[in-house]
Amino acid sequence: MPELPEVETVRRGLEARVLGRYITSVEVRHAQVIAGPVEDFEQNVRGVIRSLRRKGKAMAIELEPAAGTGPGPGSGNARRYLLVRLGMTGQLTVVPRDHPLEVHTHVRLTLENGEEIRYRDVRRFGRLRCCTPAELEAVLATLGPDAPAMTDVEFLAALDGRRTPIKNWLLNQGRLAGIGNIYADESLFEARVHPLTEASRLRRPVALALRRAVARTLRRAIAMQGTSLRDYIDIEGRPGRFRNSLKVYQRTGQPCRRCGAKIRRIVLGGRSTHFCPHCQPRPRRRRE
Repeated sequence: MPELPEVETVRRGLEARVLGRYITSVEVRHAQVIAGPVEDFEQNVRGVIRSLRRKGKAMAIELEPAAGTGPGPGSGNARRYLLVRLGMTGQLTVVPRDHPLEVHTHVRLTLENGEEIRYRDVRRFGRLRCCTPAELEAVLATLGPDAPAMTDVEFLAALDGRRTPIKNWLLNQGRLAGIGNIYADESLFEARVHPLTEASRLRRPVALALRRAVARTLRRAIAMQGTSLRDYIDIEGRPGRFRNSLKVYQRTGQPCRRCGAKIRRIVLGGRSTHFCPHCQPRPRRRRE
C-alpha cells in the first residue's frame, strides 16, 4: 500500500512533469474511484496545474481555470483541488496520449501538450475527489501532523495517555499522518521498540528516539523513491528501490541484519507485524 514516501515520490514526479500544464479534458472509465458525482468531477477537474501538496498519504493538485474559460471565483470555474488517495494499488503515471491503455486504467486527464495523467487501480480502493479549498482543508484537518515534520512536543503529547500498542498508534492517521505497515515496522526496529509496547509507557528518551527513527526512515525511503512490493510505481512506471533496505518488514525467519536473530511475525490489529525479538525485547506486563 502506498505510504508517505511513495506518495511524496509521485508528488515530486508530477511537479517536475506537469506543473503549469493545462488539463483540457477528463475521462472517467470507472465511477467507483470517484468520490462524488462523476459529471461534476469531469466538469471541474480542468485548468492549469498550479501546485501540488501532500499531507500524510493524501495528495492535492491545485487547479486554476485557464484565462477566458469562465467568470472566475464564485462560479463553477473557481479554483479547485484534485484530492488523490492511492489506496492499496493506485498508480498515477504520465504517458503520451497514444500510449496503449493498460487494463484497470480508470481515469484519464488529458494535457494540452499531448500527454495524459492516468490513474490505474487494480483493487479500486483509492479515491479521486474534486474539492473546493474549504473542503480540502476540512479533509486535511482530520489528519495528524505530517510524520516527518512532527515535533518532539507534538509527538510526546500525542502519546500521552494512549494505552494502545505502539504499532497501532503509529498507524493512526489522526495522530500522525503518513505511516503504514511498512514504515511502522521499520521505524520500531530502528528505535529498538517492541510493537506491543503500550504507547503511553514509552519513556521520554525512547519516545524521542522513535520520533527520530520515524523521520529518518521516511527520509531514506523518499530518497530511494519508496518501496515496491507489488503494485507501486512512480509516474514514469519505475519501482521504488527501498525494498532492498528493509530490515524487518516481510523478512520473517530471515536473520536480523543487526544481531542475526530470526525475524518474527505476529498479527496485531489484523496487520502483519515484523520485528527482531532480540533487538526489540517484549515489554514487561503492567502490574495492575
